[in-house]
Amino acid sequence: MNAHLPAHIHARVDAVLDAVDTELRARYPGAGERVQPVHTAYVAADRATAATPADWGATALDLLDRHAEFLAGLDATGCAPAVRRRLTEQPIQDLRIDFEDGYGFRADDEEDAAAIAAGKVLAGWAGQPGAPSSFGIRIKGLAANERRRALRTLDLVLDAAGGAPDGFVFTVPKIRAAQQVSAIVDLCSGLESGYGLPDRTLRFELQIESPQAIIAPDGTAPIARMIQLADGRCSALHFGTYDYTAACGIAATDQALDHPAADHAKAVMQVAAAQTGVWICDGSTQIVPDTNPEGAFANHYRLVERALRRGYYQGWDMHPGHLITRWLATYDFFRTATEVAVPRLVAYLDRRSGGVVDEPATAEALATTVLRGLRCGAVTEGELASSALELDVPVLEALAARKPTPPDAR
Repeated sequence: MNAHLPAHIHARVDAVLDAVDTELRARYPGAGERVQPVHTAYVAADRATAATPADWGATALDLLDRHAEFLAGLDATGCAPAVRRRLTEQPIQDLRIDFEDGYGFRADDEEDAAAIAAGKVLAGWAGQPGAPSSFGIRIKGLAANERRRALRTLDLVLDAAGGAPDGFVFTVPKIRAAQQVSAIVDLCSGLESGYGLPDRTLRFELQIESPQAIIAPDGTAPIARMIQLADGRCSALHFGTYDYTAACGIAATDQALDHPAADHAKAVMQVAAAQTGVWICDGSTQIVPDTNPEGAFANHYRLVERALRRGYYQGWDMHPGHLITRWLATYDFFRTATEVAVPRLVAYLDRRSGGVVDEPATAEALATTVLRGLRCGAVTEGELASSALELDVPVLEALAARKPTPPDAR
């Protein structure tokens, strides 16, 4: 057949679409190789010490033993031994020493001392077995009445830590406008210059807890703009349950992670961050296992499972008891999901339907789920190999990235 498309039109189309491809690759690079933690523990600066992760783990183990019978009823997949190992070996994956709401306003000399102490604690955790893999601080907000204190605390923490330890990230609360993100980027650049750190060493998280971060005055959704202005430095978006729902006028008795107003905000965050490599982190619950442990356990397990089913794979933990149900619900979720995913992936590789005809996008999602289960410890590589020899980590990574799988996987 003769081609009728003029060469100069073909070239023009290529030029336009090549530019679009380049921009889309830059804005939406995909998940990348970072491994998302399942949670972030928040500890007020006046209570955080080098022993905090071990102390939380010990308290969680004690609660686990005292309420073993009840917790066994929540354990859908028999993962209690794995949860116990986790609480013993590394109970907290990610931790923020909190200088904001959990700490409050103190005299400058008191917060200065707490910032210096925090920097030394963080430096000590870097690379230490059993310590959190990632850690940092939550500074105060950027509004005029808090800004000076927030910047001074961050500076003092870095100074005391000898720079930015591996795994360091800081959280910026109460973000309300995209322009604030540009200021944070400038702050990072200035601190890197001042401390002689390599470019882009410092990364930050944006805490979304204001309605203005979801819908701007002009009616746009500013989070996507915030991510672009972050210039690759934004690690995650963290949802602030109570500030957000309070600002929306929700009565205190109804402020919760599963309120429709909270669901809407997190859905906007999820869409804005999709394929950018920026993680979404669910917020916290104020119900802790003190006066009614079993009720708190059941509530937290339900909320964690609910978040996982909605694609929010990380959340805040505010109490050592939350670690039990965080890991229990997470391991149950990924073990169950892996049992479903493995035969479908094997059928996909063999080009058999098995009753379900999966497309590449579904294979990508299935493989990503199994990889999350492996990386958080819910499933071991040995368990995976025993159920499907065709599915090792390289094959799963290829499927998740939509790349050709190794020839022997077919």
